Amino acid sequence: MIGFDPGLRSTGWGIVDWQNGRLAHVANGACRTESGESLASRLAALHRQIEAVIAEHAPDEAAVEHTFVNKDAAGTLKLGQARAISLLVPAQRGLVVAEYAPNAVKKAVVGVGHADKRQIQHMLAYLLPGVQPAGPDAADALAIAICHAWTARAQSRMAAAIGAGRGK
Repeated sequence: MIGFDPGLRSTGWGIVDWQNGRLAHVANGACRTESGESLASRLAALHRQIEAVIAEHAPDEAAVEHTFVNKDAAGTLKLGQARAISLLVPAQRGLVVAEYAPNAVKKAVVGVGHADKRQIQHMLAYLLPGVQPAGPDAADALAIAICHAWTARAQSRMAAAIGAGRGK
């Protein structure tokens, strides 16, 4: 499962997998663009980089963090466009793409919806021993992937239980 923390300057990505009922770190990094380039060029660069990550690691599902409007409308629009690339590329590859609010990710990983980055990094070290995130965006992306892994697993178990209750 791959998680994305979208940003125009840096889109973090992190991949986790279930191995023997436990989370395992696969890879993480960041797709970066140059601020001096045009918006279209930066979005194209993000598209190419995210495609390369997905081609190399072949995740089976994707998750992207929701974007919330802030005081800078132009900045929010640009962030939304970078987020669209994070949604588009996995969808083009046929992956199911889930979306999570930042507070839901923090609550899933740390247990508190308003955790700070330091707390997230502490829990990443606990949940994925030896992991070295390639920066704060990659750490956030790993947290998004973990949130999705747990959510998808819980949904799968619930569907199985409901199916068993119905005699299927």
